[in-house]
Amino acid sequence: MNAQGDVKIGTQVWTSKNLDVSTFRNGDPIPEVKNAEEWRKSGYARQPAFCYYDFESQNGRVYGKLYNWYAVNDPRGLAPEGYHVPSGKDWENLISFLGGGATAGSKMKNKSGWNKDGSTSGNGSNVCGLSILPSGYILDGNFGNIGGGVYMWGSSKHYDGYAHSFSLLNNGYLDVSSSPMNYGLSVRCIRD
Repeated sequence: MNAQGDVKIGTQVWTSKNLDVSTFRNGDPIPEVKNAEEWRKSGYARQPAFCYYDFESQNGRVYGKLYNWYAVNDPRGLAPEGYHVPSGKDWENLISFLGGGATAGSKMKNKSGWNKDGSTSGNGSNVCGLSILPSGYILDGNFGNIGGGVYMWGSSKHYDGYAHSFSLLNNGYLDVSSSPMNYGLSVRCIRD
């Protein structure tokens, strides 16, 4: 990461793109999963892993990688030096600074790339510069909601088998809650 990819929002400094690294901070490789069975196995074994949406590397150029929480929580460090995976509190502070749940979602969403239909709002204004795209997720080897939502990891365990996560959907709905650790979600980093 470098300063050109950073966005200052209030007192926080966030990266303007989803994480797209294939090694831990110490240089060790993060295993890439290339099919549904491998994804399920990594989750059951609680082993760090990443994949591209639909197991297609060209999706990584737009959306970054999807990581399981075992990669996020690995002691070798997923975030680059000087950055960390945001806590639930980091997400809450960002949402609050952007005016709360009713308005923050649109301010975070990219100006293009979001699906729109009769029941959803689609693209955002991106006034804060985060350029969030709807990168979808993988669960138990099945992909979902590309174009319709983004799901990102938080840094802390919520309860057994679940970790904090952030989601933003087409309709602008924001949620800071939790997801099963074997999900594959995007990661945004925040400066230390």
